[in-house]
Amino acid sequence: MIQPLRGMKDLTFDDSQRFVHIVNTAVEIASRYGYGYIETPILEETALFKRSVGDSSDIVSKEMYQFEDKGGNDVCMRPEGTAGVVRAFVHAKLDRQPSKQKFYYYGPMFRYERPQKGRLREFHQFGCESFGEASVAEDFTIITMISQIFEALGIGFDLQINSLGCTACMPPYKQKLVTFLTSDKEALCEDCNRRIDSNPIRVLDCKNKTCQSLLVNAPKLIPCLCEECASDFTQLTALLDKAKIPYHIDTHLVRGLDYYNKTAFEFVSNHIGAQSAIAGGGRYDTLVEFLDGKSTPAVGFALGIERIMELVVMPESERKGIYLGAMDSDALDSLFAIATQKRKSTKVTHEYSKKSFKSHLKGAEKSQAKYLVLRGEDELANGTIWIKNLETREEKTVLVGEF
Repeated sequence: MIQPLRGMKDLTFDDSQRFVHIVNTAVEIASRYGYGYIETPILEETALFKRSVGDSSDIVSKEMYQFEDKGGNDVCMRPEGTAGVVRAFVHAKLDRQPSKQKFYYYGPMFRYERPQKGRLREFHQFGCESFGEASVAEDFTIITMISQIFEALGIGFDLQINSLGCTACMPPYKQKLVTFLTSDKEALCEDCNRRIDSNPIRVLDCKNKTCQSLLVNAPKLIPCLCEECASDFTQLTALLDKAKIPYHIDTHLVRGLDYYNKTAFEFVSNHIGAQSAIAGGGRYDTLVEFLDGKSTPAVGFALGIERIMELVVMPESERKGIYLGAMDSDALDSLFAIATQKRKSTKVTHEYSKKSFKSHLKGAEKSQAKYLVLRGEDELANGTIWIKNLETREEKTVLVGEF
């Protein structure tokens, strides 16, 4: 028997219902905030992610499904969603329009990493990207939207925030950090030593316990912020305080992607093993320009659907639609036209075989139908159909045309 590839998983039964509920909930709430759907290809040029996510990131250096296609093109399966949406935004010349644009997306992403609970090699994300709004109020609004999505799904969370500064205050901070890291270079892990030269702030995100203990005394970025970035961060915390959204400032929160600037945030949960991120995002004001578009402020996020699958509180299932069956062989053919007509307005579970009343009732219960609808010899002769409301237990016989 052929098994799924390691780190790949079929989505069936309860998981598929949870998946649909998560996506539908997120889409409904994002739509209230003015977001419209966008679909980007799963396969993209590798250069897109090397330029946007960054060569120094684990995603690009270790985890991408990268290969040469039959046309000799260097391509990869998308490891995250933002870069593809930004490419589509530039390709459609939306960066040349004065109006603000907001998109949501959902679908599979691919990273070749060690599979573990809630973290697969093929996984699904729901994300939103907002273009053209420079105000930190948009950062706050996106955080509010995510909190509403999780509240609607019955998921508790902790919010962590940080500021990554801008092109004015980040370079001097990096120099301070490099000086600090170089003094402890021998004690740092191999990845951290590689990042000192390529992207030193990624060292702050290292999960190695020895490195983390050394980084306690590392210089912090927030005191080094320029006036504009400091003002934005103060405004963000004030908005969160006023909205009574609890948060924690984590000065080591840098996210795993190179394109972030200013606001960075993560929603984390203690209910999936060690405290883990279930959603994250931030501002990326330079990425559109970096991918050959016109300078455009932007902010976005993504949540991991598999990460929250077990945390979702599913709504109580409701009985819906009808179960349609025949008690007599001669009545079987008459049900097809009835099923076709009723499917224009409701869900229909159509049983093709003649069965006993008890078997039909069992089938109706299994399908969670609201109505059990049957035809037998008498109903066929009289042009009627028998109906039972499985919630109220009320029974009646009506003409087929009336039904």
